[in-house]
Amino acid sequence: MMELSEADIVRLERRGYRREEFCSIDEDGIPRLRNVGSWCFFYDSEARRCCEYRSRPLGCTLYPVNMDEDGHLIVDELCPQVGTITAEELERKGKRLRALLRTIDAQAARR
Repeated sequence: MMELSEADIVRLERRGYRREEFCSIDEDGIPRLRNVGSWCFFYDSEARRCCEYRSRPLGCTLYPVNMDEDGHLIVDELCPQVGTITAEELERKGKRLRALLRTIDAQAARR
C-alpha cells in the first residue's frame, strides 16, 4: 500500500475526507493509503481514473518509480507506463522518493 506523509493526509483532509476513511496506520507507525477491494480508495473503477488526481499523495505522483526491499530504485512492472520511464526520470523521481520516505519515517518515529 502507498505510504502517506502528513502533508498528503492534511491535503486530502482539506478536500473533505476524514483520515480514517482513506488512511490506516500500520504497526510500524507509517500511514498507508487504504484499498477498497483491490483498488485504491480514490480510484473510480467506473471512470477508470483517480478521483483526487490533483490532490493525490506524492508517492502516487512519483509512481511507477519505487524502491525494492534492498533500497534500489525500480520501475513497477505492473504499471502500463513501465516502458516510458527514462533513466533521467528514474533518477529524478528516485531522489524525491528517497526524500519522501525519509520524511515519512521521521514522522512515524514521532508517533
